[in-house]
Amino acid sequence: MSGEAEQIIQLYERHANAWVHARLRERLFYEREWIDRFCGLVRPHGSILDLGCGAGEPIARHLSERGYAVVGLDSSSAMVAMFRARLPCLEALIADMRTVSLGRAFDGVIAWDSFFHLNHNDQRRMFPTFRAHAGPRAALMFTAGPAHGETIGRLEGEPLYHASLDPREYRQLLDEQGFDVVATVAEDQNCGGRTVWLAQRR
Repeated sequence: MSGEAEQIIQLYERHANAWVHARLRERLFYEREWIDRFCGLVRPHGSILDLGCGAGEPIARHLSERGYAVVGLDSSSAMVAMFRARLPCLEALIADMRTVSLGRAFDGVIAWDSFFHLNHNDQRRMFPTFRAHAGPRAALMFTAGPAHGETIGRLEGEPLYHASLDPREYRQLLDEQGFDVVATVAEDQNCGGRTVWLAQRR
């Protein structure tokens, strides 16, 4: 499935408008409980790096409204353009999370519905990147799958790649980079069936 994994950026470029409009039509903020739990680990008015920010709705907007300084980052220029149009007060960068090196640390790092589009090896390589952008006691949250494997979803009829490592490996990778697991739920039915990891840097 490596071919599908390499098509993710182009797929979101082609279908950015459709994806954003579909999300807005849902009018559901099913992530809110987890986002607020994440915020509970981030100091008030702290800085947050949103990896795979999309168009900024609803996560970056919610974080900004709570007083956080959000930096959005996405590999899709179309998504970043929409982010900037919707949230002009926030910084948004076009970059690939797999290679990003901003040279600054944040009070929180989030990779919601983005990290799980990376293949297994790219996911493993992300943990030093998380650490490099996480300041002391920073919160880290990402979504993955419930077990080791790969699966293909659909976006506008085209294959949409997802992957996950084994939960034990996620725990090991987090520990190796100095993060403690605060909470994790596999296939949380209160969050659209997502598997969520919330951690904090020691």
